[in-house]
Amino acid sequence: MLVLSRHRDESIMIGDDVVVTIVDIRGDKVRLGIEAPNDIPVHRQEVYEAIKRENRKANQVQPSDVRASKENRS
Repeated sequence: MLVLSRHRDESIMIGDDVVVTIVDIRGDKVRLGIEAPNDIPVHRQEVYEAIKRENRKANQVQPSDVRASKENRS
C-alpha cells in the first residue's frame, strides 16, 4: 500500500484519468473528492462488497427458481 500525506485542497493522480482531492479534514474524518471517467465505477468499499455479494447471489439463481417465483405471484 502506498501511503501519501496531503493537505486540504491537494490532490493525487491515479493514472492519467483519476484525481483524488482532499476536500475537508475534521478530526479523524477526511472528505475526498474523486474525479474519474464515467466508465470507472467509484464506490465506498462496503458498497462495493455489497454489490459483489448481490451479484454472486444473482449468479446462483436457477431458471427454475425464476419460473417458480412468477407462478407464486399469479
